[in-house]
Amino acid sequence: MTNRLREPIEEEEVEKKLIVEEKPVKEIPDNYLVQFLSKRIFNAEAASNALPFVLFLALLGMIYIANRNVAEKNIRDIDKISKEVKELSWDYKTTKAELAFKSTLSEVAKRADTLGLKESVQPPHKLEAEEVPDEH
Repeated sequence: MTNRLREPIEEEEVEKKLIVEEKPVKEIPDNYLVQFLSKRIFNAEAASNALPFVLFLALLGMIYIANRNVAEKNIRDIDKISKEVKELSWDYKTTKAELAFKSTLSEVAKRADTLGLKESVQPPHKLEAEEVPDEH
């Protein structure tokens, strides 16, 4: 091929025509698999007829996956809340034990002593009220 402007070279055109040769199409061997996929069940018409069902199955698969993800999220939330409940239960038991300890007689006496109050030595006595007759 030479470098020429505007001068068509006939040899190059002939070479281009020769290059465009078509290869012969190879025939598909006629075995069981080819017959099964092309002639019996899986042909274009059967595939187009089955397309709505395949799309329905795909939709069910997506719903199944989404449902599983939601269920796993709920399980994680339940575990987190149950741990929080256990922690709050421990706090409640600790606070209840501290209150029981602080409300004992000796602890109340110690705290009252800091305020200047003293424990009574005399036993308590009963107050009695006189009954007033009803005037009606």
